[in-house]
Amino acid sequence: MKRFRFTLLAICLVLLWLGWTDASLSLRNPEPATLPLAELQREGAPREWLHVTGGYQDLQNAISTSGTVKLEAFLVPMKTSPHADTFRVLVETRDPQILDLLRTYYFKLDSPAEQQRFLTEHAEAFHARRDVTGMLITGLIASGNRDKLMTLAKQLGMQVPEDVIFISEGKEPPSWRGFLFLALALAGLVKFGMMLRRKEPATPEK
Repeated sequence: MKRFRFTLLAICLVLLWLGWTDASLSLRNPEPATLPLAELQREGAPREWLHVTGGYQDLQNAISTSGTVKLEAFLVPMKTSPHADTFRVLVETRDPQILDLLRTYYFKLDSPAEQQRFLTEHAEAFHARRDVTGMLITGLIASGNRDKLMTLAKQLGMQVPEDVIFISEGKEPPSWRGFLFLALALAGLVKFGMMLRRKEPATPEK
């Protein structure tokens, strides 16, 4: 019985922490904060949910996050101009049009000459101006994913600044999950308290 009590307490504390993390994230981000890419690079992110404007995607230097032939997502550098040499923002995107374009570039062309011709023909798309809405990849839970993305980018030769800002496009704050976790945690703690108050049955005297 004691083991069950402490297991219940441990589960409640984990749910309480997860719930508070998600709920506070939702309360801080009722809507995405809109700001230009140049301001984001210069001053950092004001909140976790962002709508970044005025950036240009650099698909020519994008890298696949899957590490396999099956393309599921790409890390795309976002720059303040099509010809900028440096960047500070990387966007993880699963946009079908971008995936199709890069799938053709990497796997459907047989020679460097064909790839160069494809780049020339689609130069506008490869360096198009693009606004991005998504969530920062930050926090304790996401730190592992961030580290993996940073390691992958460096292994593939991308010159990534140490203070790079990762954005997962299309991701939004959890709307109700945190409050559900909090409710479950509080219910469990009430149950735990009732179990502590419950007296063990008296042992009959011999």
